[in-house]
Amino acid sequence: MARRPLAILTAVVTSAAALAAALPASAAITCDTATTGGATFYDGPSASKKYDARFSNSASIPNLSTYTPQGAGTWYNWDGSGKNLLLVGSYRAGADSQIYGIDPGTGSTVGVVAIAESHVGGITVSKGWAFVSGAGSSIRKYSLTSLRDAMKAAGTPYLAQVGTARDVAGSSFIGSYGDSLFSGTFNDTGRGTMYEYKIADDGTLTTVAGAWEVPTKTQGLTVTANHFIYSTSYGRGNRSNLYVVKRGQKDLDAAALSCFRAPSMTEGITEYNGTAYLVYESGSHLYASDPATLNVIPRLHKASISSLTSLVP
Repeated sequence: MARRPLAILTAVVTSAAALAAALPASAAITCDTATTGGATFYDGPSASKKYDARFSNSASIPNLSTYTPQGAGTWYNWDGSGKNLLLVGSYRAGADSQIYGIDPGTGSTVGVVAIAESHVGGITVSKGWAFVSGAGSSIRKYSLTSLRDAMKAAGTPYLAQVGTARDVAGSSFIGSYGDSLFSGTFNDTGRGTMYEYKIADDGTLTTVAGAWEVPTKTQGLTVTANHFIYSTSYGRGNRSNLYVVKRGQKDLDAAALSCFRAPSMTEGITEYNGTAYLVYESGSHLYASDPATLNVIPRLHKASISSLTSLVP
């Protein structure tokens, strides 16, 4: 291989350094960590005053002795008679994943459905379809009619996806609002990206141009008319953060937002009837018995959506 002249190499390095210096740096976002230090309604130390004042215990998550919960979604009128379900996706390495249907009123598990193995980091329902994070960076779709039949069946019936999975830029987390699906990439070293996809009646996803910037370590997302609410976490010994971001600005530094600390190992978050439901993976058999796990939480936590969105009016 021919050697490049040193002068040319020096010029390239100098130009790259100048370009990097010219790009605006992402300012660090400050999250509220103030805490009373007192007792809480959950295991382990208090995360923050803001969290403890807003959230409370909700339904238990099933199968924690064998599975690890991840994504969360909401299914209105799931059975055609006006009843609703919270959906929680859960994984086990080397085995089928599971979707749990949880009654938000009683906290009981209505049904369990098996699907092909994936990390199931996101699940959302829209336009007659359940969209679930698939293998790699993909999104699977499931017919709600078929999912309803499986959810009502005894045992843990297996449900196949419809068609092939849709490859996307990232599917670490998924949320939706109306006919828009949002999915993005988890990044533990910097901010991630998220794209919007328009949902057709047949479940086809069409990409909307332009990426949204999302917080570092985003694990879950719920979308309201005016806000994105992100659940972010990484590591069993580290506290999580919740970000409430006003919709409109794709650049996170330009967006109006509020951030406060939450207990360790938050995952999916979903909105049902004005209430946010937050999933933790810390109650799983993988983490619950480890003394390094800061907060062991085997159930959903809930808070009114207005108590969160009012932080960024």
